[in-house]
Amino acid sequence: MLVFIGLGLNSEKDMSLEGLEAAKNADKVYIDTYTSFMPGLSLARLEEIIGKKIIKLKRKDIESPKANEILEAASAGDVALLVPGDPFVATTHMQLRLEAERRGIKTRVIHASSIFSAIPGETGLFSYKFGRAVTVTFPHGEHISETPYDVVKENLERGLHTLLLLDIDVESGRFMTINEALEILLQIESRRREKLIREDTLVVGLARLGSVDAIVKADALANIVKLNFGGPPHSIVIPGKLHFVEAEALVTLAEAPRTILNYK
Repeated sequence: MLVFIGLGLNSEKDMSLEGLEAAKNADKVYIDTYTSFMPGLSLARLEEIIGKKIIKLKRKDIESPKANEILEAASAGDVALLVPGDPFVATTHMQLRLEAERRGIKTRVIHASSIFSAIPGETGLFSYKFGRAVTVTFPHGEHISETPYDVVKENLERGLHTLLLLDIDVESGRFMTINEALEILLQIESRRREKLIREDTLVVGLARLGSVDAIVKADALANIVKLNFGGPPHSIVIPGKLHFVEAEALVTLAEAPRTILNYK
């Protein structure tokens, strides 16, 4: 069997008891070290808790003969793949799972918290009012992807909130900050001139959700872009139309100034 186990948002303590038991019982344990960053995770502590060595996987390993090694091990015994967040939410190993099933290897998913499930509780924004999520990517030379701008526009036209995930390269230690992402959106606005991203646009900046030093701050873009949110991971929400309960939650939970909130 191949078991995909969610690790949650912050540290090894976020893994469920069911996930921990499955990892302990596995013959081999791998961990995805490239799709996201867990600020409180200690691999040494995790190995001590599980009681066995954990094999680290880089991005290229899933697309190389290493993937076949994982499948062969799963055909002979039980293999656990530990994944930050919830295994198939913000990122996917679906090709690996489908290939396992094609080979007659049973698969299972043990879920955990993710940025998608955490944000409604941290901000008070209703989960069913989020539209399509999108990633703000690092520029490639002079090229800046305008997809995030288009997604925000589409969601706002429908009155929906937008979750902006920020680019991350764990292997090189490079993480996009809220400030960098907002500057990118402002650069796109300067070209598009559609008055979508403005200095008075309501923005929610989120850092290190799930940790004791998490930051959730809502304000006008002009103010958010100046703040230091500390270490990664960072993300952004651009709210759509607010219900009065959502507005009150942003004031209470994210220190939003009432003067910039538009709600019914």
